[in-house]
Amino acid sequence: MSTELVPGDVIIIPANGMIMPCDAALIHGTCIVNESMLTGESVPVTKTSLPSSGEDAAESYNMEEHKRHTLFCGTHIIQTRFYTGELVKAVVVRTGFSTEKGQLVRSILYPKPTDFKLYRDAYLFLLCLVGVAGIGFIYTIILSVMNQVPAKTIIIESLDIITITVPPALPAAMTAGIVYAQRRLKRVGIFCISPQRINMCGQLNLVCFDKTGTLTEDGLDLWGIQRAEDGRYSRSHCKPNENQTSEEIRVDSAFVAGMATCHSLTKIEGELSGDPLDLKMFSATGWILEEPTEEETALHNPIMPTVVRPPNYVVPEANQNNPLPFEIGIVRQFPFSSVLQRMSVVVRRLGEKHMNAYLKGAPEIVASLCKQHTVPQSFTETLETYTRQGFRVIALAHRQLESKLSWHKVQSLSRDLIETNMEFLGLIIMQNKIKQETAGVLRELRQANIRTLMVTGDNMLTAISVARDCGMVRAHERVIIADAVPPKDFQSASITWHYTENPSVEINLEEGVSDKRQTLQEQSYHFAMSGKAFAVITDHFPHLIQKLVLRATVFARMAPDQKTQLVEILQSIDYTVGMCGDGANDCGALKRAHSGISLSELEASVASPFTSSTSNISCVPNLIREGRAALITSFCVFKFMALYSIIQYLSVTLLYSVNTMPFLFLILTLCSTRYHFSHIEGISV
Repeated sequence: MSTELVPGDVIIIPANGMIMPCDAALIHGTCIVNESMLTGESVPVTKTSLPSSGEDAAESYNMEEHKRHTLFCGTHIIQTRFYTGELVKAVVVRTGFSTEKGQLVRSILYPKPTDFKLYRDAYLFLLCLVGVAGIGFIYTIILSVMNQVPAKTIIIESLDIITITVPPALPAAMTAGIVYAQRRLKRVGIFCISPQRINMCGQLNLVCFDKTGTLTEDGLDLWGIQRAEDGRYSRSHCKPNENQTSEEIRVDSAFVAGMATCHSLTKIEGELSGDPLDLKMFSATGWILEEPTEEETALHNPIMPTVVRPPNYVVPEANQNNPLPFEIGIVRQFPFSSVLQRMSVVVRRLGEKHMNAYLKGAPEIVASLCKQHTVPQSFTETLETYTRQGFRVIALAHRQLESKLSWHKVQSLSRDLIETNMEFLGLIIMQNKIKQETAGVLRELRQANIRTLMVTGDNMLTAISVARDCGMVRAHERVIIADAVPPKDFQSASITWHYTENPSVEINLEEGVSDKRQTLQEQSYHFAMSGKAFAVITDHFPHLIQKLVLRATVFARMAPDQKTQLVEILQSIDYTVGMCGDGANDCGALKRAHSGISLSELEASVASPFTSSTSNISCVPNLIREGRAALITSFCVFKFMALYSIIQYLSVTLLYSVNTMPFLFLILTLCSTRYHFSHIEGISV
């Protein structure tokens, strides 16, 4: 129990898994964890122990940098892996509300208040009515004293003026429209945990969308591969399952071996589990993955690796009497890091004395870690060709390690020593299809003069291509990429601008926009920027960021905290912002926006005021429509109640001035109340 734990305690993780009661750093063994409670990602992730030797071990523990070694509170540990006689251990780092889960719960319990003009004006108007009631109160007392009215009657009549002028039923009456709207939203599969936000949806004039899983399909399909040999690409691309026997992609090639080994897949109850991209890549090879059992590990002193092999394939050069199976063991894995944008593995093929390293990641990052003569000269042009068409591109690289490296020595090597002087193998091209409903919904929002933005963690050119395909950027409109460089070596930070069509040619933005000879069509443009440029501009050019976001449409390679920061900047320039995401990396932005809509029904969706049971963006127009209906109902009720109070206040004051019998006032009140409720009923229905 978390009540019995303090930071510094060492806990043992049971083999059959558990729900983590605290944040803990894994110091021994490996765990497979489902973190959907925090991230919204249903794909299990592998957590490895903290480095015990090498350069990485000298670093002090940091939760942001060592997320791959940290078990977070509330996450479900599915299974553990350990060596015989050794337990999986972790050190408690944080407990209670200091944990990641505790901070999420705290942000839900005490959200940052959102300012809404209708409610602010309603409070100001009520203060004005209190002032008017005060005047009537004093006037009634003076008039009654002059007419020699008994003291008891003076007190009752004076207090009546206050209750008449300041309508006590105003909050309940304004809630009527929200209640009806919430019922209608529930019928179309949109659930709300913050009903007051429904009125805010009626004022939305900008909606931010995540890309993967929101505008596009969640899964990826392997479209093809582009192999590289001797510093140039092969003549054409092909799919691995089209020509399995061809010379280009033979089973024992380094490219196929990289596809089969460079991943973080694992077997849970006999089923392959892991990142959808890794699953598609591995299944395209047709290979088989086998993991060692506890009994097999007990028979050997060395670490038993995960083995991959093609079905029914033996090494052609092997002795015919004793054929050697073609198997590759994954000796060490360096998990994917979103900061480094890459992952790598160290493998050994059965029968070989040396080991190999395979690297997979963002093409620009992989190319920078390869020997320059192995990277094709047309690398940039080929990459842009695919990304402009909306494909997601991943690069593969390979390196043969020294034969003197032993299994145990590899376990202590840092990834920087492995991921260098690689040989470029080629590109893996994945296709991410746009959802059927996306283009129609975005067209509907544009016709309603509601601005739309894309905020994604994907590649810049891929994001721009998807924005064009779904209609966020129209065919005649140009996209200007804003690229910023941080200060370095006595050089100040700088911003460069270029069109997507000519990335090598810089443009002078001031001359381009102010040229009077340009037609209106040529002046239609959108800005696009990466997360790196966004951070530099925010830090070093804060006076420009608000101007940029007024015309920016695509934000690529954005980290989760940058998404939240963008929402806050848009709110600071008087936008009423909606955010629609799948809950994976959008929790902060979903909470911060005026209206956050989660398309995920996992636990992370509790951070969002609205959750849709349909996994596409068709829920956004429905929400805005109901928001506007609730807003106009609240506004009409507010006006009616205000006029009703003022008219009744003036009438009663007039009756008091002529000292009319109290029963006349009673009749007037009953008639007004009856009309009032019938009017509210008519508006709500």
